[in-house]
Amino acid sequence: MSPTKSLLQELLPVCEQIALKAGEAIMQVYQSDFAVTHKEDKSPVTEADLAADRVIETGLKELTPDWPILSEESATIPFEIRRQWSTYWLIDPLDGTREFVKRNGEFTVNIALVHEHEVVLGVVHAPVPGKTWSAARGLGASFFSGDAASRESIQASELDMENLTVMISRSHASEKVKTFLKSIKPRQTISSGSSIKLCMVAAGEADLYARLGLTSEWDTAAAQCVVEEAGGHLTDTQMKPLRYNTKDSLLNPEFFVFGKTWYDWSLHL
Repeated sequence: MSPTKSLLQELLPVCEQIALKAGEAIMQVYQSDFAVTHKEDKSPVTEADLAADRVIETGLKELTPDWPILSEESATIPFEIRRQWSTYWLIDPLDGTREFVKRNGEFTVNIALVHEHEVVLGVVHAPVPGKTWSAARGLGASFFSGDAASRESIQASELDMENLTVMISRSHASEKVKTFLKSIKPRQTISSGSSIKLCMVAAGEADLYARLGLTSEWDTAAAQCVVEEAGGHLTDTQMKPLRYNTKDSLLNPEFFVFGKTWYDWSLHL
């Protein structure tokens, strides 16, 4: 079944509530003396990741029992199986575990719906500040703080090369990014963790985020929908939109997130 606009309209508020509930589960752990373990790739994992994963998987299975769920925390599902999916949920129950461990509040819950390799719905919730960004194909992008009743629509900015505000990663700064920044000469840079960086571009609070390093598909999917519905762009360094579940690896290429004005940022690499 292809998710129609009216179906997306029904799904979006439910997904927002699932994300908020996952955020509550995360905060219970955040306020405790939690333990940190490490996966094979040395990335950290906590009880908060697993608690949020359980909340989201339960909620989504009730909502759409027939659609598969691919989560950062779930067992790796072979591409032979994944390639048969036309519609599926792609989630990161706790994006920014390093930020969570540092207790700096810059982590999010990411819930995305992917159809035919493109994201058609996305919810990003930051539990500590209580901020939520969400979008669905053809329905625009919005933001609310605390309660959904305070919702306002968001728009990405137009490009002003003389006054660039650029998001940079707090935990993953690289020499490549430093060289790129020297070329574009931003007026200011803002450091943050997780999908918050992408959502700030979507909301017009920043003009650009260049990720010139590794990320996984669940790191970007939800925020990509928010960015695109706000009129912005999320592209690889060939300036093509990121697509999902097209290959065996779940790693993304390097990418740019930018506002409404189309500009070839790869010229500065």
